[in-house]
Amino acid sequence: MKLLRVITGLIIMLLASAVQATTLKLSADIDLLVLDGHKISGSLLKGADGLELDRGEHQLLFRVEKSFQLPGHNRVTWVSSPQIVTFTARGRSVLIHLPPLTSVTEGRVFDKKPQFTLIDENGAEIESKRDFLVTSPNSDFEQAMIHYNLNGENASVLRFAQPGKPTVFNAVQEQDFALNRRSSAERMLHLWYQQVDAATRQRFITLMKALHTS
Repeated sequence: MKLLRVITGLIIMLLASAVQATTLKLSADIDLLVLDGHKISGSLLKGADGLELDRGEHQLLFRVEKSFQLPGHNRVTWVSSPQIVTFTARGRSVLIHLPPLTSVTEGRVFDKKPQFTLIDENGAEIESKRDFLVTSPNSDFEQAMIHYNLNGENASVLRFAQPGKPTVFNAVQEQDFALNRRSSAERMLHLWYQQVDAATRQRFITLMKALHTS
């Protein structure tokens, strides 16, 4: 019963904190690589169209991936250079608005002069700092962003250059919620966790970590 009350309290806290959160909306063409200095797990984004962010400053590293049908050829995939954008989340949502990209030629133009904007829930542009990351496709993007932020570049944020700091994105693997899932309450929590979207999972893990350290 005690664990059940804790679970109920956590879910209530989760719903309350969501009111103060900002949803980062992601289109299918955007591959989010690093968030606030830490690599994003593919499993976290699987099936999700957005992530919940706390209000405040954030830094994204992402790239755009598009497939095009060339005349008389098979489909080809174009991948942009990694884009860095730093902004402050204040509203309910943030959308990365991309220009129309209908050909490889337009993709190459985007690489030379990226024309994307951050839009809030009212359609207003969010002020941001931009840059791109010079790296190879198989680079360790997390380490590359650590070096970028330490070098004081245009869109760098020094506090995101913290190698080895545990994050909410690997908290499940490290702690497994500190549950052995033997009781009915634990099984209920596990089932609930499996059914909610990735954004809700992220906020739940954040609350669990805060409870564990309190």
